[in-house]
Amino acid sequence: MSAVVSRFSVHVEQIDGFEFRVKFDKEQFAPLLVDEPAPLGRDTAPNAARVLAAAIGNCLAASLVFCLKQAKVAASGVTADVDVQIIRNESRRLRVGKVNVTLHTDLAPNDPALASCVGTFEDFCIVTQSVRQGIEVAVQVQGREKSGPPE
Repeated sequence: MSAVVSRFSVHVEQIDGFEFRVKFDKEQFAPLLVDEPAPLGRDTAPNAARVLAAAIGNCLAASLVFCLKQAKVAASGVTADVDVQIIRNESRRLRVGKVNVTLHTDLAPNDPALASCVGTFEDFCIVTQSVRQGIEVAVQVQGREKSGPPE
């Protein structure tokens, strides 16, 4: 494991049913609502898979913009279309099976800076590269301590 460079935290709290509020570690960040589609949830907000797709698309688009900026090319109008395939694994559990991302720029397809970035920008996307490698996730479940005298 490499040395920790930075760290942040988010807090997820249940609102009702499968609807949750995500509070970020910076006051200037608005809370994010998430929910599950029916029949579990009420589909009032994106679910975790959609948030993951947004994170992948955003990270790749930002990495491309960064690469173009380093090449002294003004990148505007960069967009990402992210298509997610949900599959069932061998245990019949739903999983993200594949993510297809198409990035669009206002640059000509044969622009030298774009051609140069195409070979390198993905390596700087921390989300996509982390997902590709698999991320260690440690989980603990804790019950709430009872208050008052023991029964």
